[in-house]
Amino acid sequence: MIETLLIEEEGPLRPSKKKRGLIIVHLEAQSYYQLTFPERMFLYSGKLYEKYRRRILPIAIIGHRRKQEEPSEFGWRFPFLDVMTFRYLKVQFRRRNWREFIELDNPVAAALLSSMDYNKEERVQVKLEFLRMIARMRLDPARMKLLAVFFESYMQLTEAEEQRLMATIERQRLEEEGKLMEWMTSWELKGIKKDGRKAAKRGLRQAFSKGRRKASRKSP
Repeated sequence: MIETLLIEEEGPLRPSKKKRGLIIVHLEAQSYYQLTFPERMFLYSGKLYEKYRRRILPIAIIGHRRKQEEPSEFGWRFPFLDVMTFRYLKVQFRRRNWREFIELDNPVAAALLSSMDYNKEERVQVKLEFLRMIARMRLDPARMKLLAVFFESYMQLTEAEEQRLMATIERQRLEEEGKLMEWMTSWELKGIKKDGRKAAKRGLRQAFSKGRRKASRKSP
């Protein structure tokens, strides 16, 4: 429940007045497409109202891969009567462009990049910006790993894409490379021991070490 300032409608002949009161925020996460999801939102909010008799603010968090716009209301009507229309706020990640969020120092925004709108050619860049974000925020290793697991639940790069990613990191000599090396790689998170990926990981470490040595030689 949240305490907030409410506007009470007194009637057609009396002005509205403001007073503090409690509302219930109904936050519903949906990770898969469901045709009857709007009805579910209505039923859940109705049950909350029946139990608590408080104003309900329903918010749907849509995280599945469909890009088609999801509905944000449920109701029914007859030719002679509109019986009921239930509306709710909706956040649909696949309809948000990932570039809008890369400047935010927000762990949630970083983790959600992989569930936003991007094309096939942008996959490597999305992963790179994700790494930059979490390195810039200087999170502890445990939180970084948690964000990485969530990120990869929506997008996993192919081996070829991973190689492109590492080549980009080496070429650009990212300022955050030292922080990234504390935890980077999804292969460690999954415990994968394939020789090819281990070799790629060693190459990544070597690239970072090479970049640090060059940087130290330039320093006074």
